Amino acid sequence: MLDTDKRQEVIYFTGTEVEHTIMYGQKTLFVVGIQPVEDIILRAKEHGIEHIYLGTSQSFKPQSGQDWQNWDTMITPLLKAKLWVTLDFGVEYAKDLHEEGWNEFDRFIPMISVKLPYIKLYNYNATLKIDDTTWGDTNPGVWSHHLPSLMNKAQFTGWHQYTQDTIIK
Repeated sequence: MLDTDKRQEVIYFTGTEVEHTIMYGQKTLFVVGIQPVEDIILRAKEHGIEHIYLGTSQSFKPQSGQDWQNWDTMITPLLKAKLWVTLDFGVEYAKDLHEEGWNEFDRFIPMISVKLPYIKLYNYNATLKIDDTTWGDTNPGVWSHHLPSLMNKAQFTGWHQYTQDTIIK
């Protein structure tokens, strides 16, 4: 079983995509941090995998221009190799991510991670607002979603579903 502690100790592991994205149910190679493209492609081929999940274990944390370049040096060749690539990134990187051009690839899946601790403690009136940086800046408006309606069982992935992955060397 690959629990949270073990996930942070490994670089590569395989499993079935359990999060409700376009790749739900697909065999996936999960990659922690920045790794050599050749190694990723080799492991994907060895295991018959076409979906690469990057930023695993919350490892996408670029701090400098060089960090962004290192991520691009990994992501763009994987996309050009016609692999499906999910990048799990915190919402704080949303604005900068568009500068990389990854969204131009049909097989790129931006997994925007919004951390909301204790979400079940909000009352029934709670609303999630998808906003802009400021009024009229980059979006045509805002989207408001009744929080309980977003938290339906069809989109839920319980923590126990993340324990069936296999470490690969």
